[in-house]
Amino acid sequence: MEIKKILQITAALSAAITLTGCSGSGAPADSETEAVDAKEQFGCNVLNVYNWGEYVGEEVIPNFEKLYNAKVNYDMFDSNESMYTKLLGGSSYDVLVPSDYMIERLIKENLLQELDMDAITNIDVLDPEVVEMQKVYDPDLNYSVPYFRGSVGIVYNTEHVDPAEVEEKGWEILRDPKYKGRVFMYDSQRDAFMIAFKALGYSMNTENEEEIQAAYEWLRELHATVDPAYGTDEVIDTMIYPDPVNYKDLAVVYSGDAAYIMYENENMAYYEPEQGTNIWSDGMVIPKNASCPGLANAFINYILTYDASYDNSITVGYTSGNKEVKDDIASGEYDGIDAYVPRSGYEKDEVFRYNDVLVQKLSDLWNKVKID
Repeated sequence: MEIKKILQITAALSAAITLTGCSGSGAPADSETEAVDAKEQFGCNVLNVYNWGEYVGEEVIPNFEKLYNAKVNYDMFDSNESMYTKLLGGSSYDVLVPSDYMIERLIKENLLQELDMDAITNIDVLDPEVVEMQKVYDPDLNYSVPYFRGSVGIVYNTEHVDPAEVEEKGWEILRDPKYKGRVFMYDSQRDAFMIAFKALGYSMNTENEEEIQAAYEWLRELHATVDPAYGTDEVIDTMIYPDPVNYKDLAVVYSGDAAYIMYENENMAYYEPEQGTNIWSDGMVIPKNASCPGLANAFINYILTYDASYDNSITVGYTSGNKEVKDDIASGEYDGIDAYVPRSGYEKDEVFRYNDVLVQKLSDLWNKVKID
């Protein structure tokens, strides 16, 4: 049985157990909460949500619709930039779930409205670690509430790669000629340059021209030396089900994907290099042009409940912003899978900051890396 089916059953059993008591958040379980008529309370009953693909629990949306007698239109984006472009094009959404640096941009460009903290009563369930991460760009959490957090690291096949070698070389192992044809890189300029910057001892938010050029040369050498495969979501199946001929020994992945891979394939391990990495968080925000902000605040509050947060995290694999959910999954279903909870407090790890000029420069150089 596939992991998602197993975890969905687990989530359903957990939800059934909570019918007899309170949810872990201290608020009533979703099934016990008295239904609210959104039209009557907020003057609208349609909520437009824009989120990443496969980034929500199986029962989260249906349960919210029942709880508020509302309809949720759930659209999906594949990058922060495509979400931003659609928002600027006039599309109206009530809840967005962008990443840290994009939230910073939306705040600076005055495209978000402040949250109603009188309505978001579950805010105290948040893990202090993810709150501190989000405060880097939203100091008082006026505009955003954490959804998931994670890191970028290396998943590797322990049957072919010595863990001691990975720990010794860190990001540099991606350029080792003996792994030619066996490396998978995310097709993402920010992630790729982050790796190069960190391998060279630089900040991943650097604007220094010499450091940017050095990172470009580092990536060109990687491209020429190991002939990596470039892609995105296909890395998951590539590492879970290795092809007998065209398998990959090493892959750059996000921590939630790594947790899923490790759950499915016991030969896989995850490592966050000592040179430092990107730690990130995605948050829920409400755009200025939202058509139903009252229901949007209610949705954000609902996502923070134990049941909704558990369903989200156990289905998707990323670290929940709800501390109790994070702790329960880390010691339960994902016990022994260290990728589920990324490290925190490490001085060489960083959060991406918004810098439009740098993003464009790295995009141009990344295209050159892959075609040279």
